[in-house]
Amino acid sequence: MTGRHPEGAPAGPTRDDGTAGPSAHHDEVHPGAATKRSWARYPASVLRTVSWLMRVGAYVFIGLHTLARPPAGAGAVPLAVVAYVLGGLALLLWELTHALGEKAARHAPRMRILLGAAAALAGYASAFPHAGALIGLSLMAVMHLGTEPSLPVGWAVAGCTVVALETGVLVAGASRGFALGYPMLVALVLVASHNRRAYRIRAEQSAAMLAQSELLRAEQRRVAVLDERTRIAREIHDVLAHSLGALSIQIQAASALLTDHGDVDRAVSVLDGARRLTADGLTETRRAVHALRSDLAPLDEELATMADTHRQRHGVPVRLRVEGEPSPLPADQALPLFRTAQEALTNAAKHAPAQPVEVALAYEDEHVTLTVDNPLGTPSSPRRAPAFATVDGGYGLTGMRERLLLLGGTLDAGVRDGQWRVRAGVPR
Repeated sequence: MTGRHPEGAPAGPTRDDGTAGPSAHHDEVHPGAATKRSWARYPASVLRTVSWLMRVGAYVFIGLHTLARPPAGAGAVPLAVVAYVLGGLALLLWELTHALGEKAARHAPRMRILLGAAAALAGYASAFPHAGALIGLSLMAVMHLGTEPSLPVGWAVAGCTVVALETGVLVAGASRGFALGYPMLVALVLVASHNRRAYRIRAEQSAAMLAQSELLRAEQRRVAVLDERTRIAREIHDVLAHSLGALSIQIQAASALLTDHGDVDRAVSVLDGARRLTADGLTETRRAVHALRSDLAPLDEELATMADTHRQRHGVPVRLRVEGEPSPLPADQALPLFRTAQEALTNAAKHAPAQPVEVALAYEDEHVTLTVDNPLGTPSSPRRAPAFATVDGGYGLTGMRERLLLLGGTLDAGVRDGQWRVRAGVPR
């Protein structure tokens, strides 16, 4: 059954959820887009049509004006007819060559020679009485060749046309005004064609720059998408590595209490902690998926909460020391330090269980530094503590180092003064 709008107009097909299906969207959107594109192409096609009509009209006018009253002089009529036909053929072939584009590019040099010869012949014939309209063919040819990428082509054709015209003046005995006026007209048309060429080049350069800008914007959008994917992937990795690693420790501890000591009450308590850890991990994962970095509280408060949670889960003392005046940090700087502290506490629970942890956050003038210290193990039996395993496989600190390097920060991890120390810093 098809749905209807409230007014009673029929709607397009609907999906099972009641929303309009693809065909409805197509019927409502695509015709408008196609109409818009048609209107965008309409002016260019109109200009081309008008340009062709003007050229055809000018050619017909030149023919009527020349042949209505035949030119005077010996052989003037056959000369005018040949010049008129050759000029029309050259102009037609020139237009066809440009219309075909790259397919006829190899014929372009021949077309230039043909059009130049037609311009010179028409210029020579125009010096005879009653054939002055033929100069229009020469001007059209000069206009076309003057817009060519190579400037010497236009100048050469214009020069040949002027020479042929002056030769015709000498042969036909035309007036001095004709001998001076027509060459000046050829020069003006050549200058106008050069201006037209410069305008076309600027238009092509503008189109190329616009295309480059579009490509640049598309590339920027692609890079932004990749950066966002990388950012979210890192967030998910950090959350899962911390949450699942801590959960693994809790489960292993519960298993040890049940199998080695038979202490059901403590095992249940540890499993309750694992359940809470799972709920916290789900919350953190949702935050990472939605990329809600702005939800991060001030770093010193987040570290205090993290220290309390670690103290409750593992029953070890955790001391937090804040040095300097706390100040808000951008999310892209605070979050890597927060994740570094998570990873360091998880490693402390794995490699040095039941050992105290000290966390120091220092606000300096140019840097904010986080330091996490924990003993390597009990002095009497450093190897007897349970060796809990995590899912991260040792790549957690490596990922943190990469994130900090992108911000111009640093991360060092190693033994210092008999303790394992993780030290991370970001510039302010």
